[in-house]
Amino acid sequence: MMVVEAILSVRGLSKRFRDGARDVIALDDVHLDIRRGETLALVGGSGSGKSTLARILLRLLEPDAGSIMFAGTELLSLQGSTLRKMRGRIQMVFQDPLAAFNPRATVARVLTDPLRIHGIATRRERPQRVVEMLERMGLPADLANRRIHEVSGGQRQRVAIARALATRPDLVVLDEALSALDVSVRAEIVERLLEQQRQSGVAYLFIAHDLALVRAIADRMAVIDAGRVVEIRDTRTILEHPQSAAARALIEAAPRLGRRTASPECSSP
Repeated sequence: MMVVEAILSVRGLSKRFRDGARDVIALDDVHLDIRRGETLALVGGSGSGKSTLARILLRLLEPDAGSIMFAGTELLSLQGSTLRKMRGRIQMVFQDPLAAFNPRATVARVLTDPLRIHGIATRRERPQRVVEMLERMGLPADLANRRIHEVSGGQRQRVAIARALATRPDLVVLDEALSALDVSVRAEIVERLLEQQRQSGVAYLFIAHDLALVRAIADRMAVIDAGRVVEIRDTRTILEHPQSAAARALIEAAPRLGRRTASPECSSP
């Protein structure tokens, strides 16, 4: 059996926040690996630590303890220009892209910015790159001329994903990135994400609460509860044979997965 190298390894990651007179544990000795070209889903209840972990991986927050090895480099040791360069290899897609973009900017500007910042393609080549990025996400080329606030929510999220993929990253963190979209749009975007993964070998950390969506996209699944990763195995195994109380609770709370995980119609990957 071929062993796939981990693109990211988290060891002993911990984070506390001060809430008035008490400390709140957001992450508690977290260990996990994300392999090259795989999708690892991170699931857990509200306040379990999912988004805190994502923001630490992007260096938007600093942990209290632990290490993050990314492509053989200690991510937490990087500063300044070295960190900025590394950020081209780790991208993030948020649930609400409108909050991350200037709503008055055009789609072309949103997609060109990462190319310019990371020195990808010449100025003359970038308009064609924008068209290619839009087409990869099933969007028309003329969308480039519209402003972000003028496009629909589904189109905006596809633009956000296209932007994250623009730098050809090794890892994309998707933090509830599809949760606000309707089912048909989510299904199409999942197919686009998987196609990009097959073509480029990009890895995804897919943070979500929808277990049907997790089942459709994730190779493996990590369950986080009260800041600790309590179970991490392949997705189908956890959904059909959960070992932790947290995983069982999440599955029972999902109408299409609880009570039916053993049935034939739910047993396919």
